[in-house]
Amino acid sequence: MGKTAIIIPARYNSKRLNGKPLIKVCDKPIIQWVWERATSVKGADAVIIATDNKEIFDTAKSFGADVEMTAETHKCGSDRIAEVAERHPEFDIIVNLQGDEPMIDPLCVAEVIKMLKEDKNADITTLATFVRAEDDKEDPNMVKVVFDCNNYALYFSRSKIPYERNYDIADFYKHIGIYGYRRESLFKMIKLEQPKIEKAESLEQLRALYNGMKIKVAPVIYDSVGIDTIDDLNMFKKMVENK
Repeated sequence: MGKTAIIIPARYNSKRLNGKPLIKVCDKPIIQWVWERATSVKGADAVIIATDNKEIFDTAKSFGADVEMTAETHKCGSDRIAEVAERHPEFDIIVNLQGDEPMIDPLCVAEVIKMLKEDKNADITTLATFVRAEDDKEDPNMVKVVFDCNNYALYFSRSKIPYERNYDIADFYKHIGIYGYRRESLFKMIKLEQPKIEKAESLEQLRALYNGMKIKVAPVIYDSVGIDTIDDLNMFKKMVENK
C-alpha cells in the first residue's frame, strides 16, 4: 500500500474573515495551529500546506512546514489538494484537512485514515458528531448528515434533517468537514459536473453522493471549532487562554 498525506488547503481571501490563516493567537498563526495538530496524526506519512498566497507560503516555511503553491483559479479545497496530490503519485490516501480547524483532534483525523484502510467499499471518509441543541439543528451554517446502518452517508444538508414529523424519535448529526479520499476517488470527484443539489446546498460532497460514490461516516465525540467569523476567532482565543 502507498503512503498517506494530509493536505491542508489555505487561502487568504475569505468572505467573512479575510487573511484568517495568518491571524495570530498566542503569537502563532492559525495555519500553524492546524499544521501542528496534523503532524501528530498516527498513520500520516506527510503533511503539506497547499496555498495560492505568497505570504501564507512564506509563513508556513518559517515554522518548518512542507508547503506548495497552487493555482489561484481553484474554486474549492478539493481542487487545490488534487493539484498537490497529482505531483505526488506515492500518496494513495489523501486527507483534506481544513486550514481553519486549529483544535482538530489528531485521533479523529487518524480515524478518517483508518476507515479507508479497513473498508474497501468506501470511496471517501468523514466524521460527524451528535447534535443536541435545537438552535444548532436549525442553523444553515451547521451542515447535517444522515447515514445508513453501515454508516454510509445518505444525504448532507444545511436544512434540519431528518424532518421530525414524529418528535423525539430522530437523531441529528453535525458533519465535521474533514475528508479522506482514495487517490482515484479524489480525481474522479473533481472531474464530475456539479449537480443541482450541490449548487443548491453549496456542499461539494453531494457531487460524490449524486454520482454513486460511497462516503463512510464515523460518529465521534469531538466537535469541531472551525473559524469562519470574528466570533469563532474570539471563542478560540478564549479556549487557548483557558487551556
